Amino acid sequence: MLDQRTAPYALLLLRLALGGLFLMHFALKFFVFTPAGTAQFFESLGLPGFSAYLGMGWELIGGIALILGVYARFFAITLIPILLGSIVMVHGAAGFYFNNPNGGWEFPAFWALALTVFALAGDGKFALQPTLRHGG
Repeated sequence: MLDQRTAPYALLLLRLALGGLFLMHFALKFFVFTPAGTAQFFESLGLPGFSAYLGMGWELIGGIALILGVYARFFAITLIPILLGSIVMVHGAAGFYFNNPNGGWEFPAFWALALTVFALAGDGKFALQPTLRHGG
């Protein structure tokens, strides 16, 4: 049974957490690894370097959109491929547990699942531009 009084607040908290995680991952790539370093890492994986810039940009835009609640369900769905790509290209070979050397796929898989749950459940409270308006 879904508690209609508290569910919108639960989704707000989930939306803020998911958006914050994407902003932190963008910041790690931008300020610590640097955009050029991130592109070089992507190239070492056999990916085109420009895809690092696309991914970083989408993490930034998606993170902000999630936090503000601007088409958040749409952005949640479109951010999932970034996480699945990180599993396939980096974390999958490291095993399941995220504390394994090079980080396993446990965390990105859970993050992708949380994005899916959010997208299915709704924008939550205080969304500036809900993806779907529920008629009244």
